[in-house]
Amino acid sequence: MKSQLQDLLRTALATVLAGTDVPAPREILVEPAKDKKNGDFATNLALTLAKPLGKPPRAVAEAIVAALPAGGIVSKVEIAGPGFINFFLAAGALQQIVVEILNAGDAFGIDRSGAKGKAMVEFVSANPTGPLHVGHGRGAAVGDCMARVLAAAGWQVTKEFYYNDAGNQIANLGVSVQARAKGIKPGDAGWPEDGYRGDYIDDVAKAYLAGETVTADDRAVTAKADADDLDAIRDFAVAYLRREQDLDLRAFGVKFDVYYLESSLYADGKVDSTVAALQASGHTFEEGDALWLRTTAFGDDKDRVMRKREGGYTYFVPDVAYHVNKWQRGFVRVINEQGADHHGTIARVRAGLQALDIGIPKGYPEYVLHQMVTVMRGGEEVKLSKRAGSYVTLRDLIDEAGRDATRYFLVARKSDSQLIFDIDLARAQTNDNPVYYIQYAHARVSAVFRQLAERGLRYDAAAGLAALDQLTEADAVALVALLGRFAETVQSAAQNLEPHVVAQYLRDLAAAFHGYYHAVPFLIDDEALRNARLALALATQQVLKNGLDLLGVSAPDRM
Repeated sequence: MKSQLQDLLRTALATVLAGTDVPAPREILVEPAKDKKNGDFATNLALTLAKPLGKPPRAVAEAIVAALPAGGIVSKVEIAGPGFINFFLAAGALQQIVVEILNAGDAFGIDRSGAKGKAMVEFVSANPTGPLHVGHGRGAAVGDCMARVLAAAGWQVTKEFYYNDAGNQIANLGVSVQARAKGIKPGDAGWPEDGYRGDYIDDVAKAYLAGETVTADDRAVTAKADADDLDAIRDFAVAYLRREQDLDLRAFGVKFDVYYLESSLYADGKVDSTVAALQASGHTFEEGDALWLRTTAFGDDKDRVMRKREGGYTYFVPDVAYHVNKWQRGFVRVINEQGADHHGTIARVRAGLQALDIGIPKGYPEYVLHQMVTVMRGGEEVKLSKRAGSYVTLRDLIDEAGRDATRYFLVARKSDSQLIFDIDLARAQTNDNPVYYIQYAHARVSAVFRQLAERGLRYDAAAGLAALDQLTEADAVALVALLGRFAETVQSAAQNLEPHVVAQYLRDLAAAFHGYYHAVPFLIDDEALRNARLALALATQQVLKNGLDLLGVSAPDRM
C-alpha cells in the first residue's frame, strides 16, 4: 500500500512541478496514520515542497490532491492541519492484501533477490576463553535476527564470527588450564594472577590429560596429555572452548557462514601490510618511541598509538586490517553487532580505514551496540552460573526459559537499551508473556480449522476470497491494514538495523487478531462470511509465521 501511494504521489508531482525548476524529491514519506479517523496513511509532502515552490503548504497540498489519479486503491483524500494529506483506502485495496498474502505464502513481505548487494553481519565474536554469557546471547539474538531481516529485505548476507584467538586472554587461558592440569586450584599458591576460575577450566584440563580429541567447526585437536607443554595446552583449550561455544550457538539456533581467526591476520601478513599502507599514506607519526595514527584528522577526539614503544600493536590495528579484508571481499555493507563496551573503537577503526584512502565509505562499518542484560528469577537478580562461576551463561538461560522465549526476549527491545530478562515471565503460559501471546495467535488459527473439520465443515478458499468485501467490521479492517504493513516493517528494520521492530509488530498483530477473534464468531452458518473470515485468519497466520521466522522463533500449530 505504501509503495503504491508513493507512486500515485509521484504521478501527481509530474503535474504539480511541471514548468518549475523544483526537482521531485528522491524520497516521499508516507506513514500509517496514528489515528484511524484521519485515514489509513498520511504524507507531509506538501510541507516539504512549500518553501521550494514559494507557496503555502495547504495550497501545495490542494494542487497535489487535484492531480492525483482518480479511483484505484484510494477511496477518499483529505487535507489536514497545515497541509498534511490523509489517504483513506478503498475496501478493495484492503481485500487485495489478503489475496496477496495467501498467494505469496512464505514469500509475502520477503525479498530474497539479493539485488541490494553483499552485506556482512559480524556478531558474537567472543574470545574462546569460556562459555558464552547472556551478553553474548543478546548479541547472538540481535545479530542473527538482523542478518535474517537483511536477507529478507534484498541483501546477500554473510554471517561471520571473528575469533580473537591471539593476545593476553588466550595466554591466560593456557596457564589457567595448565595450573588445573597440575592440580593447582584457584586460591592455591601458584594459581595465575589473572587465571580463569570457572569449573569449566577444570573440565578442559581433565579432557586434556585424558588425551581427548575435540572437533570445532574448523579444526580438530588431539590432546598431548603433557602438563608441561603449554603450547599444546593452549591449542587444545582454544579448540575445546570453541566447540563448546559452537554447541551453545547451535542450541540457540544460530549458524555462521564464516569463522575468521584474528591470528590469521598476523600469519598472512595483513596487519603488517595495513600498517605499511598507513605509513605510506602520510597519516602516521612517531613520538616517544611509539608509532601513532593521526586519527584526529578523521573525527577522533585524540590521536592513537598503533605500535607501542615496547613493541606490539594496539588492539585497534588488527581491527583495521580485518575491515580492509571485509572491504576486499566485496561487502558493501558491513554491520558489527557488539557490546556497548566497544563504543570507543568505532572512531579509531573508521579513522584507520579513511586514512588508507582506498574508497571505503565514511560510515563503514556500521555498528549496533547492545547494552547489558540483567537476569531475574523470583524477583531477584541471578548473577552466577555453576558452570562458569562468575556469570550467567547462555546455555543456562536456554535451559531455563527455552530457545523461543530466550531469542524473543533478547531481541524484543532496542539493542541500545538495558534489558531485564525475567525468567518467570519467559516461562509463563499467559498473555503477559509476549512470545507465548504471539505463538498462541498462530496456534489459535490452526485450532479454528480443527474445529471446522470436527463440525463436518470445510473451508472454500475461492468462496472466501470472493466474499472478502463482506469483512466490514472495524476489527477486520484494522487487522487487514496491519497485515499490509508487514513488508514495510521488514524493510524499515533492515534499513535502520532494528530487528526489535519486527518483534513489536508481531505483538501488535497478535493483539489485533485476538481482538478480532473475540469480537466475531468464525464458524457461523453464513457460508460466504465464514469463508471470508477464515481467509483473513489464514492470512494472519501466514504473516505471523513469516515474522516469527525472521526472529528465529517457531510457529506452533498447537499450544
